[in-house]
Amino acid sequence: MTDPARYWVLHVDLDQFIAAVEVLRHPELAGKPVIVGGRGDPTERAVVSTASYEARAFGVGSGMPLRLAARKVPDAVILPVDRDAYTESSGEVMAILRAQPSATVQVLGWDEAFVGVRTEDPEHYARRLQQDVLDGTRLHCSVGIGDTLVRAKVATGFGKPRGVFRLTTENWLEVMGDRPTVDLWGVGSKISRRLATLGIETVRQLASVDPQTLVPEFGPRMGPWYAQLGRGEGTAVVDDTPWVARGHSRETTFQQNLTAPEQVEEAVRELVRQVMGDVAAERRPVVGLTLKVRYAPFLTKTFARKIPVTADPEVVLARALELAAKLEARPIRLLGLRAEMTMPDDAREGHTPTRSGW
Repeated sequence: MTDPARYWVLHVDLDQFIAAVEVLRHPELAGKPVIVGGRGDPTERAVVSTASYEARAFGVGSGMPLRLAARKVPDAVILPVDRDAYTESSGEVMAILRAQPSATVQVLGWDEAFVGVRTEDPEHYARRLQQDVLDGTRLHCSVGIGDTLVRAKVATGFGKPRGVFRLTTENWLEVMGDRPTVDLWGVGSKISRRLATLGIETVRQLASVDPQTLVPEFGPRMGPWYAQLGRGEGTAVVDDTPWVARGHSRETTFQQNLTAPEQVEEAVRELVRQVMGDVAAERRPVVGLTLKVRYAPFLTKTFARKIPVTADPEVVLARALELAAKLEARPIRLLGLRAEMTMPDDAREGHTPTRSGW
């Protein structure tokens, strides 16, 4: 089936990307359960970055403690994270996407990007794109086709692995209507639970709600935005403007819990040093800080504050230590720090969902 030449949004998602890169580097691992995380040592505190489909069949998923993943799949091959290798492979894929006819590419991360194209047959275009990626990198990808970024992103999940799926205004409710709201891009489990307290449990219910009824719960900006997500609406044009980070964050999982104030202070000082190193490369000052703590065994809290505009690491350190003073006197297994920076243009409206620092 062909359509008159029109603009389409394609969402390209590399299948099991990190695990696939490792299998290419170690062909003997093909067909075996592969788990990548931390330093590759399941006795240490670390989480799964990704798992091959063979490992996922045992219930292993991203973010799972590496130790638990190893128990689920005793025969799994566990490898350390190699960011340089993934960055290199990702760059090769993105170069292939940018070389596609009339393509506008908006990179979302190592393993995914939006591609805006004008074509009469988006499925044919998507299949050709998949083949070009496979020929150039030996990596497989799935492609979602949509008339908005939201619909294209959601469509990819129906195409995995190695497939193509189209979601548009015509079939959005047919496909998504009876699904839980958590299946939407930009609606996590917490938001889904809050929607449920309002009697909104399915995508169809969210799509039909009066946006203003969500304002008391989510505010004047996010309430209508969640209603828009329920309809699959939003930005319909891929923007290849280089992404500008709103902030930088670093975090550390400690192999032994921190129990003394001097240990916490030392850890905060190191986080500030790392984060401010990242900020310095941006040449933009800091305007806010968020301190993340995970108490043993697994209770996570965050403490945030705005600060006077500054690029001085000593000022940032002083403010970060003030946040650290709010921590409870209990064992700490993880600390993280995020610095928010001024933006070149904070007035952009109508943006699509993005991955936050935490």
